[in-house]
Amino acid sequence: MAHRTYGDEKVDIESEAPQIPPLADIPIEERANVLPPPAPPPDGGLRAWLQVLGCYLVFFNVWGFTFAFGLFQNYYETVLLSDMNPSAISWVGTVGSYLLIVTGVISGPLFDLGFYRVMLFGGAATSTFGAMMLSLSTKYYQILLSQGFCMGLGCGVLYVPGLALVSRSFTTRRALALGIVTCGAPIGGIIYTIVFNELIDKIGFGWTVRVMGFIMFATFSTAFPLLLWGAANTGDIARGTTRKIFDKNAFKDLGFWLYTWSNFFIFCGYLVPFFYIPSYGQLGLGMSRSLALYSIVIASGASVFGRLVAAMVAQRTGAMIPWITCVVVSAIMCLSWIGIHSVAAFLVFAALYGGFSGALIPLPPTIFPTVCPDTKVLGARLGMAQAIGAFASLIGSPIAGSLVRGDGSTGHDYLGLQLFCGCMMLFGSLLLAALWFYLVKKRKTNILI
Repeated sequence: MAHRTYGDEKVDIESEAPQIPPLADIPIEERANVLPPPAPPPDGGLRAWLQVLGCYLVFFNVWGFTFAFGLFQNYYETVLLSDMNPSAISWVGTVGSYLLIVTGVISGPLFDLGFYRVMLFGGAATSTFGAMMLSLSTKYYQILLSQGFCMGLGCGVLYVPGLALVSRSFTTRRALALGIVTCGAPIGGIIYTIVFNELIDKIGFGWTVRVMGFIMFATFSTAFPLLLWGAANTGDIARGTTRKIFDKNAFKDLGFWLYTWSNFFIFCGYLVPFFYIPSYGQLGLGMSRSLALYSIVIASGASVFGRLVAAMVAQRTGAMIPWITCVVVSAIMCLSWIGIHSVAAFLVFAALYGGFSGALIPLPPTIFPTVCPDTKVLGARLGMAQAIGAFASLIGSPIAGSLVRGDGSTGHDYLGLQLFCGCMMLFGSLLLAALWFYLVKKRKTNILI
C-alpha cells in the first residue's frame, strides 16, 4: 500500500484519492463531470488525412447521387415515367435532398452520444438497400420510396459523422480538409452520371442502378476503416456540455433570421439547374441523351474547381465576399439561361453555373460562428437554420418544374423555371448583403468576415 509522509505522520495515499465509480455505473447525463477533457486535435497526421479520404468517399455517395439526380429526372421524364409531369418527378430528388440535410439535426446529438459506428453502418446499409430497391422499381411510388425516402434517410444519417470526425482532427487546416471532403460530392455526381450514360443502353435501367449500388457498397467499405481507425468519441458530452437541438432565443436574433432566410431563397433555386439541365438539353435543344447527360458532368466538374477557388479566396478575404459574389453570379447565370438557344452556349452556361454555384455549399457554415458567437447554442442554431434551408430544397425544384409549359419540347417552355430559380437566388443575395451590413454595423464585425 502506498503512503505519503508529512513530518512524522504517514498518510495512506489511496484514502486521499477521490473514489470514482466505474463509468458504466454513471448515468450518461452525469458523465461530463468525471470524464477528462479531450486531447487537443492533432491538426493533421496520417490518421487525420486518412479520415479526410474516408469522408471524401462518403460524400461521393451521400451527395453524389443528389448531384446526379438530373440524369434520373431526364430518364424518368423521357422513358420510365413519361406520362408524369416534371414537377411530380422532381419530388423524388427533393425528398432525398431534404431528408439528407434535415436528418443531420437528429444525427448530430446521436454522434455526440457516441453512436457514430452504428450511424455509419446503419446509414450505409439503408442507402445501399434503397439503391437496390430502386433497381427493381417501375412505378412512381416505388421510386419515391426507394430513391427519395430510403436513400435520403440513409444518406442523412451518414452526413454528420464523417464531417464531425474530420473536424475533430484539425485546427488550423480544418477549412482545407473540409474543402477536400466536399469535393467528393461533384466527383460522385460525375462518376455516377458517366456510369449511367455508358450502361443504360447496354444492360438496361435495373442492372445499371445495381452497378451504381455496387459502387456505393465498395466505396463505403473502403471509407469506414479509414474513418474509424483510431477514432474515439470526444463529442460534446466529453467536453462537459449538453447538445441542444432547439434554441428558442434564436427567433429574437435578427442575424439568425437574415442568415436563415438568405439561405432559404438561395436553396429554392440552387438545385433547379442541376435537376433540369439534362431535360432542357435533350427536350428543349434537341441534344442527344448522351450529350445532355454529359452537361451534368461539365457542371459537376466545374463545381469542384469553384469550391477550391472559393476556399482559397475565402482564406484571404473572408467567406462573405466570395459567398455573395458567387450567389449573384449564379443568379445572373440562371436569368441568362433564358437567352440560350444553342448547344455550345448551353454547355458554357452549365460550366459557369457549376463553377460559381459550387461555392454555395462549403462557404455558409464558415460564416455561421460569426452570426452566432455563443458556442453553447451554435450547433442548435445551425441545425435549425439547415432544417429551414432543407425545406427550401424540398419545394424549390417541384415549384420550378410546375412552371414548365407544355411538354418542355422547346426552350421557351422553360421560361418560368428559369425566372423562378434566378429570382429566388437574386433575392437571397439581397438578404445576404443585409446580413453583411448587420454584422458589420450592429455587431461591429470586421468587414472581411
